[in-house]
Amino acid sequence: MDPSLTDVPGVLVGQVTRRGGGWLTGVSVVLPPPGTVAGVDVRGGGPGTHETDALDPRTLVPTADAVVLTGGSAYGLVTAHGVQRWCAERGRGFRVGPGEHDVVPIVPAAAVFDLGRGGEFRNHPTEQMGYEAAAAAGTHVERGVAGAGTGALLGRRFKGGTGTSSVRLDDLAAGLVVGALAVVNAAGLPTWGGAPRDGAGRARHGDPGSGPHGAPALNTTLVCVATNAALDPAETSRTATAAHDGLARALEPAHTLTDGDTAFALATGQLPLPAGRAERVEALVRIQAAAAQAVRAAVVDGVERAETVRVGELLVPRWPG
Repeated sequence: MDPSLTDVPGVLVGQVTRRGGGWLTGVSVVLPPPGTVAGVDVRGGGPGTHETDALDPRTLVPTADAVVLTGGSAYGLVTAHGVQRWCAERGRGFRVGPGEHDVVPIVPAAAVFDLGRGGEFRNHPTEQMGYEAAAAAGTHVERGVAGAGTGALLGRRFKGGTGTSSVRLDDLAAGLVVGALAVVNAAGLPTWGGAPRDGAGRARHGDPGSGPHGAPALNTTLVCVATNAALDPAETSRTATAAHDGLARALEPAHTLTDGDTAFALATGQLPLPAGRAERVEALVRIQAAAAQAVRAAVVDGVERAETVRVGELLVPRWPG
């Protein structure tokens, strides 16, 4: 089987895809085991996010019940409410009372800009689509034009998509794995496979102008990494920071003023790390390096699995690299 975020034991992914009839968008939901520690690092200059402040290591709750990656720009963040409703119905969340459902699910989310790419600006992900994505969560991850990557673009003129990968670190601890899910809606172009060249032979990257649908230059790559190592909130947040290295290795440019590049990190806590300080630091460096490696591979996966999409009379081609 191809490497996937769901290679991390207990981590599930659910997606809803809407294509055709004026739709080209979707939502992807990562459901970790209860008690999973979460962190985030937002590097883009134009982020669309929800509940990311709750993942600061200095705040009260160190865990997250789900992570939502969605299309629809800021409108799509409503999908987090549907995922929250799904979690609450199952008693998943931060307990605030004695009843079975007296919980507040912690559901951070981030969005990519894909408004109008299917033809109808108002067709963006809904709360119900978030609920359905959570309900559909399993170990199989559909890639390419799927979930939050359904309406994604690459370099504003090629088709982007959803990708996933994982890296195993059995030499560090038996069964230790780091996985990644990426939604590639990037302003830049891939750094592999021979980027297009200009007349002087220089690499030509993303076009700073508008996209093929006349949309403004608003793009974002979202990633969620997970590991079964036992990390504390600060270590998990640092892993989210390291994950951005993989994004920057795969795409040029990244982290621009007009994108919302965001990386989430999850640590399920199943495998303890060494107690000694020096040994623990060494293990953390390995895990965080693997996070960057998994993200780069997930970006490659999402780009290479995206297929050409026709929207009305417009043909959006796949990346030719």
